[in-house]
Order: sequence, then structure tokens, then C-alpha cells
Amino acid sequence: MAAQASAADCPGHPDAIGTSRTIVVDPRAYPIIGTMQYGKTLPLRDREVVLTFDDGPLPKYSNLILNILAAHCAKATFFLVGSQARANPEGVRKVRDAGHTVATHSQNHPAGMDRMPFDRSKQEIEQGIASVTAALGDGTAPAPFLRIPGLRRTDEIEAFAASKGLQLWSADFPADDWRDVSANRVYELAMQRLERKGKGILLLHDIQPRTVTALPRILHEMKVRGYRIVHVVPATPDRPATPTEPQQWLLHPPSEVVAVSRWPKIPTFVFAGPPALPVPALSDLDWRNPDAPERAQRRGRAVPLPRATLWPRQITLPPSGTLAALPVPAASIFRIPDPAMLASPVRRIDMANARATEVSAKLAGKSRRPRASAVQAAPKPDGAGTTVPKPADSRKNGRSMRVAGLKKR
Repeated sequence: MAAQASAADCPGHPDAIGTSRTIVVDPRAYPIIGTMQYGKTLPLRDREVVLTFDDGPLPKYSNLILNILAAHCAKATFFLVGSQARANPEGVRKVRDAGHTVATHSQNHPAGMDRMPFDRSKQEIEQGIASVTAALGDGTAPAPFLRIPGLRRTDEIEAFAASKGLQLWSADFPADDWRDVSANRVYELAMQRLERKGKGILLLHDIQPRTVTALPRILHEMKVRGYRIVHVVPATPDRPATPTEPQQWLLHPPSEVVAVSRWPKIPTFVFAGPPALPVPALSDLDWRNPDAPERAQRRGRAVPLPRATLWPRQITLPPSGTLAALPVPAASIFRIPDPAMLASPVRRIDMANARATEVSAKLAGKSRRPRASAVQAAPKPDGAGTTVPKPADSRKNGRSMRVAGLKKR
């Protein structure tokens, strides 16, 4: 295991977070990691963080990132672009000489490797490794760690990477420093998502000025909150992988104190006891048949049913004398109702009209003013010298009275 660094190993930097430990991983054992896309991540303990940087080297900002990490004695993994390495081979060697892990990030950083023909994607991966190897200049190859640009993975890319012994890295949480956001926003997202995850792989970019501004604050806050930096290197013949258990590669492995974690997913119970009972005959279940017990005994199946059933088939009623006598109906119950209620609908209307006529006559007798409908013309003298009012149209009055009766009803 590589040597560990701490704040005490950083003279002049008492606030440095340092590197708590280094883990050695075998890419062939776990070819894909990062819970942003996969079910497993690095075997980290709680509050441990792995720093990763993409898209470099770009001298203007990558060198500043290296200086910040050196001031904190923090080690990281750099996923370098092949074309950037070819244009700035010195920057690749600076990453290696500072003790960081050199990994690859394709040759030209295509925006959509998941939409490219597979042959071209394979070419991007192979050329990126070749360019970074050439930039190192000592005949050594970069670590067999690969991150797809934009995390645009496909099944074919994953299968190809595994066939080449490459470990495909996703991440556990990003800080969105590739977006047009402020450095303060990068810091906030990094810490908020780290607090939510509790540990994991942090995705950053060493070619962004906002990352240069936010990184010192991120490292300082990590130390204040009790987080620790972990360095990751690949296994080699003379450097074996760090021993781990499969559950350690889960972001939140099941706790040993939780009972369900100790129970098998598919229980294998051992059943012990008497042999299985014979299947009862249909007649054994028919309690209404009085011959069922005898037939069951003759057949030798199951247990004969008792003759006395749980529920009797007939209910014995109490003697008639014990029943309560009902009261004698009153005479009013048999009284014939109002004939008007028994009349036909037409008869009811005529009776209603008659009542309305009586009411109207009574009201007319009390009123001093003659009804306009009763007298429609000036009075004419008769032979005796008296005046006789012209009678109202009986047909019209009959219709109006009927309507009034209906309205009243």
C-alpha cells in the first residue's frame, strides 16, 4: 500500500486535508464503477472521497489545480484527453511527477460517443491511450482507468473496455463545474451532494476557472466536516489489490446490525415432522350425509366425522303460548279515507275547480268592487225598468276557473 499523507506531512499548511490512504484496485475484478450509472463504486469507507478531474491538461488552469492539490497534499485521478496530451506533453508529466494517477478520457472528447459507430468509439479510446502514453515519454502506460466523455456509455463500449482490461469510471456525484455557473455554486453543489451521498467519487474538471476558484474552499470544508481524501491506483504484478469484500463496493452496504442483511435472500428451510396426511375424500367433507362416517371407515381414509354436527339442521321453535300477542288493530285503521282521494284524476280536477268557485264567490260577496270579468258591457234596462248586467262568457270563465283550481292545487 502506498504511503499515507496527512496535514502533518504538509509543512507550512496546517489546514491541509492530506490523503488518508491509498487503495489498489484490480480493473478486471470490477470493470465498471460509479453509482451515477452503475450499482457499484469504489470500496470506500464512510466520509471518504476520491477526487477526479477531466479534460486536461490545459496549462493555464491545470497547473493551478496541481498547485492547490500540492498545498493540501491531496492526491487525485486525472482523466486526460489524448489531443490535449499531444499538445501539452509536459502537463501530462507534471501530473505523473506530482504523484497523481494518470488515466484517459478518449482522444478528441466527442460529445456523443453513444451515437457514434462502434468502430469510431473504439478508435477514440485506443488513440487516447496511445497519445497519453507517448506524452509520458518513459515507456510506461497510463493507468487502465477510462472515463467516457459525457458519461455516454454503451453496452459495446463497456464490453470492449472490459476486454482490454480497462476499468470504466463513472462518478458518484458531480459539481456541475462544466456548466456556466459561479464558483460559489460549484462549491455548494459539491458539498450538498457529498453530504447526501456520504462518500464517493467527485467529478470535477481541471480546465475550468470556476473549478480553480472553488477547489480550495471545497477541500477546506471537507476537512472541517470530517471527510478524508483517498487515492486510487491500479494493481500490478508487484502491487496486489487491496483486499476487499463484495459488499464494500456498494455505496451503502447493508449493516451487520440489520437482521435482514444476515438472512439469505432465498431461505432454505428444512421441514421436519410426521409424514403428510392422506387427502380426504369428498364424502368426508359432506357433513349433511349421515352415512359419511361409516363410508369413511369402510374406505379407511382420514378421520371419521362425528354424528352430531356443530349446527342442527332444524331450529326448534318455542311453544306457541310463549309468543307475545299482538295488539288488536284500532277501528281507525279501517276507516275509509276521503272520497276525494279515491276519485280519478279528472274527478279530482273537477272537485278542485268547484272548491275554487266557492272560494271565489265568497270573496266576490265580500268585495264592493265588481269583477271586470263578471260585467264586460254597460248595463241595459229590461222591461221592468231594471238593469241586467251582461253575463260573463261562461266558457271563458270556466277555463279561467279551471286554471285557477289547478294552480291552487
